[in-house]
Amino acid sequence: MTIAGVPVDVLTREDAAAWVVQRALAGEPPGYVVTPNAHHVALLRDSERFRGAYAGAALSVPDGVSLVWASRLLGVPLPERVAGVDLFEDVCAAAAGTGIRIFLLGGRRGAADGAARVMHGLYPGLEIAGTCCPPHGFERDPAERERVARAIRAAAPHVLFVALGAPKQEVWLQENLAALGVPVGLGVGAAFDLVSGQVPRAPRWMRGAGLEWLFRLAVEPRRLWKRYAVTNTRFVALVLRQRIRGRGE
Repeated sequence: MTIAGVPVDVLTREDAAAWVVQRALAGEPPGYVVTPNAHHVALLRDSERFRGAYAGAALSVPDGVSLVWASRLLGVPLPERVAGVDLFEDVCAAAAGTGIRIFLLGGRRGAADGAARVMHGLYPGLEIAGTCCPPHGFERDPAERERVARAIRAAAPHVLFVALGAPKQEVWLQENLAALGVPVGLGVGAAFDLVSGQVPRAPRWMRGAGLEWLFRLAVEPRRLWKRYAVTNTRFVALVLRQRIRGRGE
């Protein structure tokens, strides 16, 4: 379906993880996954590069509960939220013991290594090919770009998780994944920070009630207040306009 002009695949968390594993093993051309939420929808209205990255995605999963709520209003209900951090964990679980190698790129300093340790502890059969936390702005430094590319090519992963934040991670995947030869790339935002414990995650009951955004706002108000106050308001306006026009598919 389409929400505020953004295509979203109608699938469950289990479906999404299975798609990634199948794609990783299928030998198809490289493809990447985007995880739209209200913030992304608002950013897409203003950035041609971001829209281009979204247009090239092989799969689009609803990271934000706001998209699930909007889908119900528009008459084509999505089955559930597929948060980037949950998809990261689900893919790691499904990949364990299959021979699929994963690579973690990005996150706060030490977060990728911490997340790798947590996932390997939970799923001992998981093959972690490597991690890399490049310096801020690495994508503008040719030497750093090449260093990151060499590390990924040397590791030869099947699945590359990229936690650089939007829109940087999506644009980076569009511009680099094919040249790296990695079958599947996923932009997962703050997944490494959350899994490693560097940033606390909302209690399960808050996630189930669709209130994880409120918990994150309370934890990081200075960083996130504008996102929720401005971009979420814009998202609501776009969805209401679509509802009035009667287009949900």
